[in-house]
Amino acid sequence: MTQRQSPPEQELSHAGVVVDKAIEYMISQDLSEVAVASALLGGAMGLLTRALPDKVVIQILQNAIKSIEAGELRAPSDTGQSGQA
Repeated sequence: MTQRQSPPEQELSHAGVVVDKAIEYMISQDLSEVAVASALLGGAMGLLTRALPDKVVIQILQNAIKSIEAGELRAPSDTGQSGQA
């Protein structure tokens, strides 16, 4: 896949279902949410850096940071305290 292509909607949906099942399995194995998320993020970063130029990966990460800062990824009932020290 080139940097200008997006995965077809059906392929993206299928991948999402597989990832959701993998998450369910890892949680059922008593792995912490942080361990699961970190492993998934590391794997995703590895795939992205193999498939896309660094500048595109950085742009994706910058967009993710903006979404986090805007509160777009937080559940409505989440008070914002989880994960804070």
